[in-house]
Amino acid sequence: MSQHQWWRDAVIYQVYVRSFADANGDGVGDLAGVRQHLPYLAELGVDALWFNPWYASPQADAGYDVSDYRAIDPLFGDLSSASALIAEAHELGLKVIIDVVPNHVSDQHPWFVEAVAAGPGSPLRDRFWFRPGRGDLPPNDWQSVFGGPAWTQVADGEWYLHLFAPEQPDLNWTSPDVAAEHSDVLRFWFDRGADGVRIDSATMPAKDPSLADFDPADPPLPHPYIDRDAVHDIYRSWRAVADTYEPPRALIGEIWLDKPDRLALYLRPDEMHTAFNFDYLNCAWDPKALRHVIDATLEAHAPVDAPATWVLSNHDVTRHVTRYGRADSSYGHALRQHGTSVDLSLGARRARAALLLNLALPGSVYLYQGEELGLEEVEDIPNGLRQDPIFHRTGGRDIGRDGCRVPLPWSGDQVPFGFSPDDAAASPWLPQPATWAGRTAEAQAGDPNSMLSLYRTAIALRRQHLTTTTDPRSSSLPSPPSSSPLFEWLPTDPSLLAFTRAGSFTFLANLSDQPVHLPPHDEILLASGPLLAGLVPPDTAVWLRTGA
Repeated sequence: MSQHQWWRDAVIYQVYVRSFADANGDGVGDLAGVRQHLPYLAELGVDALWFNPWYASPQADAGYDVSDYRAIDPLFGDLSSASALIAEAHELGLKVIIDVVPNHVSDQHPWFVEAVAAGPGSPLRDRFWFRPGRGDLPPNDWQSVFGGPAWTQVADGEWYLHLFAPEQPDLNWTSPDVAAEHSDVLRFWFDRGADGVRIDSATMPAKDPSLADFDPADPPLPHPYIDRDAVHDIYRSWRAVADTYEPPRALIGEIWLDKPDRLALYLRPDEMHTAFNFDYLNCAWDPKALRHVIDATLEAHAPVDAPATWVLSNHDVTRHVTRYGRADSSYGHALRQHGTSVDLSLGARRARAALLLNLALPGSVYLYQGEELGLEEVEDIPNGLRQDPIFHRTGGRDIGRDGCRVPLPWSGDQVPFGFSPDDAAASPWLPQPATWAGRTAEAQAGDPNSMLSLYRTAIALRRQHLTTTTDPRSSSLPSPPSSSPLFEWLPTDPSLLAFTRAGSFTFLANLSDQPVHLPPHDEILLASGPLLAGLVPPDTAVWLRTGA
């Protein structure tokens, strides 16, 4: 596989900048902090970095309310520091993916400020969804994803649509200005070295122009603002921009859909290259459920020749160490389980096995910062310190996403654990648990049995045995035994997962409550936990070499 298609089997590390590393001591992570730790990321063995929005923003929703795509928010640095970061990452063989948010901008974006000032009937308002109300009521009954009405009224009486927070007015993609602006933003960052973009809320930019009421419990088809056919025109135009570069840039979609055939439409040869696999992320630690979602994923991607993606955590969901330690290990926005009983030892054991499963499957893998340290969801953040607009918009009924966004522990035995300098004037923007003293990267680096050591070893072995992309950082790694991405389930007890890859690689995970025997093999490449007299304990996975 050429480097032009690096995204087909890459390991991609998500950097949530405000929680990664704080170099200037203000309590918020920044690009200088990321640059200091680029060698750590290269040593981890990942192929690419995905950055959540780092643009100028009032930070009403952690940067997903963008006021200027061509500037870096002063919280994080400036444009020169972003350019330096991209260059330094490339020197280490790391690709860089940036976030783009096509559905909305900030209410402080110049376009929106101008539209509000221009008044009703101005063409400047055509870039958004301004409408008169129904008497004292909004134009329709749509509700915000973050809770409450999806409409806010301005002083002249008109209302504007915001499917997220009021500070995030939705763009109207029927306006030629909107399409032209986004094409220019893509070029701006591609010209500065970005290797791809992650597209936020990718199913939502196209709206039903009639803005009709609907029942969210029984929505019509097509949905008034999710997965409408018109959205594909947007991404075909973006792909045309991406393909003008050499090498072509990658498009990666955040696509929350429960219909694999609809998701596959976004991955046609003239649209996106890959999309996040939320069905897999939401799947319980259950052999039948996992087998089903793996099969459904591979079957949906095959007709459009798109690589699958495998992901367990991100900045919007409960960290999987916590999720896997619960009686119900599934996750969904409609079923948050904050505060329910959790066995973190069980969750960590399953997370180690899940890592080996992810890395053994065909396609690309996304890691969320801190999962390589085995971090759990922080659920006891005091309400007065919570930042997520979901928490505030729902009056605390939904505790929100702060628990997975707590700043990383790097070193030392007390807060801020190297996240900020020792003499920092400010505390981390979210509080770190004191129990993380043993979870720091420093503490784990020298422990061969740590979660960090498992990640480093597993990623290196994956490149050696299961990928076909040339590693630009090293010419010493042996070539993979086969370029074939073949995947085949092995007949086993239904409480196990077992498959072969590349002709000589076997994966086995024991999801039963009893130890099981290893299948025939020539060599044990890696195990997620100790094996007991040749038996694989419950919630343990192994990689085996099985022939030439």
